[in-house]
Amino acid sequence: MKGRNEIISASALLGLVLFLVFPGGGLMKAQATDQIREPAVAGSFYPADPGELQRMVDAFLAAGKKGPLPGTLRALVVPHAGYVFSGGVAASGYNQVNPDHPYQRVFILASSHHLEFGKASVYVRGDYRMPLGTVVVDREVSAALAKNREFFTDDPEAHFQEHSVEVQLPFLQTVLRKPFKIVPIVLGTQEPSVCRGIADALKPYFTADNLFVVSSDFSHYPAYEDAQKADAATAEAFCSGSPARFLEALQDNDRRRIPNLVTSMCAWPAGLTLLFLAEGTPGLKFTRIDFQNSGDIATYGDKSRVVGYNAIAVSEEAAAAEPAFELSAADRTTLLRLARQTIESLVRTGDVPELKPRDYGPALTEKAGAFVTLRENGELRGCIGMFEPIMPLYEVVQQMAVASSIKDTRFSPVRPGELKDIQIEISVLTPRRKIKDVREIRLGKDGIYIQKGYQNGTFLPQVATETGWTLEEFLGHCAQDKAGLGWNEWKQADVYVFEAIIFEEPAR
Repeated sequence: MKGRNEIISASALLGLVLFLVFPGGGLMKAQATDQIREPAVAGSFYPADPGELQRMVDAFLAAGKKGPLPGTLRALVVPHAGYVFSGGVAASGYNQVNPDHPYQRVFILASSHHLEFGKASVYVRGDYRMPLGTVVVDREVSAALAKNREFFTDDPEAHFQEHSVEVQLPFLQTVLRKPFKIVPIVLGTQEPSVCRGIADALKPYFTADNLFVVSSDFSHYPAYEDAQKADAATAEAFCSGSPARFLEALQDNDRRRIPNLVTSMCAWPAGLTLLFLAEGTPGLKFTRIDFQNSGDIATYGDKSRVVGYNAIAVSEEAAAAEPAFELSAADRTTLLRLARQTIESLVRTGDVPELKPRDYGPALTEKAGAFVTLRENGELRGCIGMFEPIMPLYEVVQQMAVASSIKDTRFSPVRPGELKDIQIEISVLTPRRKIKDVREIRLGKDGIYIQKGYQNGTFLPQVATETGWTLEEFLGHCAQDKAGLGWNEWKQADVYVFEAIIFEEPAR
């Protein structure tokens, strides 16, 4: 057992009850190979009747703190006690969920109240049956995690009687309008190093299309005012986003020897895992949404011995929208005339016209990338561009007009007799934007820029339209043909998108 001067005291085990360890130190093996996980606490923690349960959840959500928060909700910490005690606080947390956000999965991180087994158990044998309908488990992801035997197991015993995953499901079934799957994870460890290993395995899934829910109550059994102070200190440290500060707060509460305090946060390993997950992710904001303890419940409130509840949201703040880059009809005409005059002067006399900045308006003096494409009788005759926005647009267009007419090594230099048959097209590139999910790419509208180390490649938006490629082909060809990477190496690279403002001369 750990001493009181260590991170967590012997008395601060993971919740209301002591862990039960079966002989051999492992989980008792379940016999079934494929089975639905049946409700364990329906009729006690929440109503078993579907209609009564739905009315209760709806009432809690209507009375809870309003939301959702701006930006994208990435994670929640919500309580898991009986609904009459903690349902109101849980509802305040779930009100921060945007019901139309397309979450693919909900990872529910809970800590075992019954077993200690040194790692995390993922449920892979079936779905969760609930009064409001069956909740689908993402068995593929669960099975993939379970292969990491150092930190995970697929033994289902930790799930059968554990309430802390189950009580979250009616709220999720109510607030999420789009189909979703869950990945139920029950932690049976009190070791921070194991929590970090679990977080490392979950890191690839910590994206905007997955919601993480930490199921945890806070202080257990101190008097009302002591609970308020302890919970505030724990929540403040958690909301700092610092795993070290969070562990220090738990230790400080323990050192204070608060009477009857069994734990400051019963699922602190699940909370610590989330902090390790969030660590280093820019733009995350921790917000304490709601809090109270069981002493605040008028019907049952015993202020001499309480349990604390917090709802905490972790959201990704929306990036400030950059002003749209626009070119007026006059700007486009000016650039086409500049490209035409440059090419004709170069081909006929060998000279490039001198440019005067005062002749160009604000949009044309902004730094931007651009491509100049030449076609002769409809066939490609030259195309060269500059992707990086390192010089004013009017200068880029002139330089690319020169390059496309005499420096494109695929073609011979343009001759004077060809000028009458050449049509000029200009593609002005908007500022590029890094994306987190390639499904954001709009084929035919977005160009892509792939970068891995010193290797990079780009495709203009019209490439997808002209080739008829799928998204995977668009990415694969760019990685392989343009960046010199492997076909699938875009998966390990940074991917950016941009748009192209495309305009051309009238047919000659």
